[in-house]
Amino acid sequence: MDHKHHNHHANHQPSETSTSHKEGHAGHGNGHDKHAGHNPKMFRDRFWFSLVLTLPILYFSEQFQAWFHYQALQFPGVAWLNPLLGSILFFYGGLVFLQSARHELMARQPGMMTLISLAITVAYVYSLATSFGAPGMPFYWELATLLVIMLLGHWVEMASVQGASRALDELATLVPHEAHKLVNGSVEDVPVSSLKTGDEVLIRPGEQIPIDGDVFDGSSSVNEAFLTGESKPVSKQEGDEVVAGAVNGEGALSIKVIRTGDETTLSQIQRLVEEAQSSRSRFQNLADRAAGWLFYIAVGAGIVTFLIWITISQDIQTAIARTVTVLVIACPHALGLAIPLVIVNATAMNAKNGILVRNRDAFERARNIKQVAFDKTGTLTEGKFGVRQIYTDELSDDEALALAAALETRSEHALAQAIVAEAQKENLGLQQASEFEVIAGKGIRAKLAGQSYTVGRPEWIKEQGLDLSAELKQGLDEAEARGESVIALMDSSKVLALFALADKVRERAKETIQALKEIGVESIMITGDAEAVAKTVAAELGINRYHARVLPQDKAKLVRDLKQKGQTAFTGDGINDAPALLEADLGIAIGAGTNVAIESADLVLVENDPKDVLVAIKLSQASYRKMNQNLWWATGYNAIAIPLAMGLLAWTGFILSPAVGAIFMSLSTVVVALNAVALRRVRLD
Repeated sequence: MDHKHHNHHANHQPSETSTSHKEGHAGHGNGHDKHAGHNPKMFRDRFWFSLVLTLPILYFSEQFQAWFHYQALQFPGVAWLNPLLGSILFFYGGLVFLQSARHELMARQPGMMTLISLAITVAYVYSLATSFGAPGMPFYWELATLLVIMLLGHWVEMASVQGASRALDELATLVPHEAHKLVNGSVEDVPVSSLKTGDEVLIRPGEQIPIDGDVFDGSSSVNEAFLTGESKPVSKQEGDEVVAGAVNGEGALSIKVIRTGDETTLSQIQRLVEEAQSSRSRFQNLADRAAGWLFYIAVGAGIVTFLIWITISQDIQTAIARTVTVLVIACPHALGLAIPLVIVNATAMNAKNGILVRNRDAFERARNIKQVAFDKTGTLTEGKFGVRQIYTDELSDDEALALAAALETRSEHALAQAIVAEAQKENLGLQQASEFEVIAGKGIRAKLAGQSYTVGRPEWIKEQGLDLSAELKQGLDEAEARGESVIALMDSSKVLALFALADKVRERAKETIQALKEIGVESIMITGDAEAVAKTVAAELGINRYHARVLPQDKAKLVRDLKQKGQTAFTGDGINDAPALLEADLGIAIGAGTNVAIESADLVLVENDPKDVLVAIKLSQASYRKMNQNLWWATGYNAIAIPLAMGLLAWTGFILSPAVGAIFMSLSTVVVALNAVALRRVRLD
């Protein structure tokens, strides 16, 4: 794994107030967070305590006794039991709502908490007034049931939000606190925090890797599921990179530390998760604005309701009961959950698919993407050479490959290593070469079984005056026309074989291009390679539009031009892609861990799989549908429920009580939550 630019963003610290790099992104701090400082346990404890107090309030309620025809136990001071329990409930169970309402009002952003506080305050103050002799019937039972239902709703909301992102939060627990440091041949257990770049660490079988490092001794298989979502262990040997949080398999590994602390892949991912969780989408801001408007509508409707009912019925208790019902019904629980639950589920699904979302607003841009521009090397291709074809005259392909690999084993050249890797893949037995000699700029010369061979550039054929058969000449012309690199295997008199090498196309790149086409998204390839190479790769992938010989500094200009024809995403894998990632409507960085231009991207694809671009776009479109459905339900529900709470159908005998209003409100919340969870059933492949 290449980590030549892993320090690109090494010491970046997350900022609570950081804003997006693109116009149109929402900053992290927009709007008051109604659950700042809250946790599910707090709501759970208050819910159970309030429920225990609610039972005697219901039992001693005058209304309940009349409805169910029973006489409650009588004892001195029984009349003051419900006011006492109601007061405890109001100040203990309701305090969390009252405090949050104060924050909303101070921020001049009244919303759900202000509505709830208004409803319970009206109910409590009126009930207390009747207990001290004011005309009317107290409804402590309605205050109690309203509070219990509200506390339950918030407990469920926070538990579901926390549950959906728990997999991401658990990243912090992946790293062990101690590491086995190698010092002068012996092993010392030291705190992970004390390790420095260059230190050597032993990883025993079954242990979690505490730090990012390069393997310099040993071989094993390592489970990197937390990073890639792929449960299949990845084999690691000398020269490979391992990352903190991965689990070592059956073998011991000695690694040299390359990244520590905040620079590790795991820390970077944690930071991305924090940024994603604190960023706000345009839809979230829309929902918050709707909740604010709903507050004013509810207060206005409450005042109108009170004036109408006090005029019609001349009964202040009836007027207040109707007013409280309006305020309860208007509590925008469903509206408050409409967007967050969709985003939370989408974020969890992204993480499961190895996609990290830097800014949630990226979801809304992704759904409108019409073109995806792909950087070729390292994105559509693997960024390393592979043997595409072997041209032989008298030898078989395997014989030629085994011969060339035996000669190239000691060479460090990338093309030579590609031939050796191909021979290993085919499990070919290699002979031992002797008298190995590097001829600068041309190739290598060595002996096998006493016979002299040369392996090198095609230009060396003519220089040595060797024979090249018509069949091999045709193969050479074909490979060069495709822009491929060619290695010739020669003996003292003639050319034995030619190896055409090319940057290997990623396995799933072709099906990704086809799948994108099927959903109406055009793929465009951008590369700095020659026209012949670009044309060959584009044809292999089924890409109609490509741009060759594009310099790194020109990629951003090209993306800017593409944007004139529609919303454009750019997918790249390196620092030189950063300007283009910033310029695009949606910047997608592809690559494992830190080896990507993370700071410039909206989405980071942890795995080297272009198919995840398709997954991200499909998930964005599905999320948008769910957000729309939830917003329509939440606002549509209030449009119907508020007039009913005002008593629109009172002439038919249909009257909504505050408690029934609270139940209906909670049911709307359940509908929104279930619809958000249904996002997990969307097919993304």
